[in-house]
Amino acid sequence: MACHVLAVPYPGRGHVNPMMNLCKILASLRAPNEQEILITFVVTEEWQGLIGSDQTRLNSITISTIPNVLPSELVRGSDFPGFYEAVMTKMEAPFEVLLQDLQTHVTIIIADAELQWAVPLANRWNIPVATLWTNSASVFSMFLHFHLLRQNEHLGINFSEHGEERVENIPGVSSTRISDLPTIFHGNDNKVLQLALQCISRVKQAQYLLINSIYCLEPQAIDILKSIYSLPVYSIGPAIPFFDMNNNHDTDGQNPNYIEWLNSQPRGSVLYISLGSFLSVSRQQVDELVAGVRESGVRFLWVARGDNWKQDFGARGLVVSWCEQLKVLCHPSVGGFLSHCGWNSVLEATFAGVPILTFPIFFDQTPNSKQIVEDWKVGWRGRERTGVDNVVTREEISVLIGRFMNSESTECDELRRKAKQVQEVCRRAFAEGGTSVNDLNAFIKDVLHSKDLLQRLVNSKNSLC
Repeated sequence: MACHVLAVPYPGRGHVNPMMNLCKILASLRAPNEQEILITFVVTEEWQGLIGSDQTRLNSITISTIPNVLPSELVRGSDFPGFYEAVMTKMEAPFEVLLQDLQTHVTIIIADAELQWAVPLANRWNIPVATLWTNSASVFSMFLHFHLLRQNEHLGINFSEHGEERVENIPGVSSTRISDLPTIFHGNDNKVLQLALQCISRVKQAQYLLINSIYCLEPQAIDILKSIYSLPVYSIGPAIPFFDMNNNHDTDGQNPNYIEWLNSQPRGSVLYISLGSFLSVSRQQVDELVAGVRESGVRFLWVARGDNWKQDFGARGLVVSWCEQLKVLCHPSVGGFLSHCGWNSVLEATFAGVPILTFPIFFDQTPNSKQIVEDWKVGWRGRERTGVDNVVTREEISVLIGRFMNSESTECDELRRKAKQVQEVCRRAFAEGGTSVNDLNAFIKDVLHSKDLLQRLVNSKNSLC
């Protein structure tokens, strides 16, 4: 009998993409005794079109949909707390209907850790459940030990006076500025924070925890999680589309225009710029970025949304609405990445060996920026603080980008050398015998053959709140 995986991500690109990438990796593996691994990938209706037809190339992955949690996707950006709450309260019922209608036995559910209803639902159905944490292990530890931050009065402070103070007591996390904690720890609206903390509290009721990270990048944080939880903890990252690198999706067999443009640029000369697909900086900050990049004289490829990009940047710059990011980052012409520091982008940049100029906006992006700059030393800070009032001027941006992309300077050469070292760490994780490959194989074996699984299910049900 085939191993049937039911996968359900949180309905956001930073969650859907790594879940799909993980499913593709699992589908490419073979379970013990050569059992086929079949996957049903459950998304809300808005994501069926956004995923794209290429995502269903593997015959073993089937896309199923449930209704959107809100009438319009636009509400996601204008009222993120409302959208987040709707995900927690309105997704469970249609997902359970889909589960009832499935014609095949479900071996395991892999659910995003930010779906607080998923673990209790799976336990009610006596189906093993693995929670997938799509962010870093360090950020997971920050949420898990939030009470320590509250006890030590590290929250709700004035950044102008205390933002540079350091937090030293988060298990598995190196010394961190207060201003580099997740932004929702300091926000005025506690709705998202409280729901996120509830999601973390449910993880202990699961049977497995999957972390989208690489052990060698975050060994202390991952070891802490393994010591805290009695359930198996697997580091299975990077869940990025490296297996699609050689696929050409263009119907006429030609490279996309941005690849052709990159092919014509000198090696390591292009700054790739992307501030993510969802959250945005202010219009004023965008204007300063545009002016600063132009004044720097650096070649750039910018992925930008909206219709405000009709200006001519000349031969040195190209603006596109979308690109295959990992393919771009791995292109030899790309020498740096100005990024919002979403975790998927961070993993793709480290896999590509490209230094990062950090420009965090929200949530986990500030601690991700800290890891890039302070822990791994593969980037510089382009933006010290988040918030609409903290605008980096065009003069600052121009000078910083000029330094960051100066391949003839010693500091730039050292940054690129360090990025290549971290790249080797990332790639070894998915080589034969690597930590991520070993953990994925152990996870599959554990799912199918664990003698303790029934007892863990019983224990999980007994511990439900």
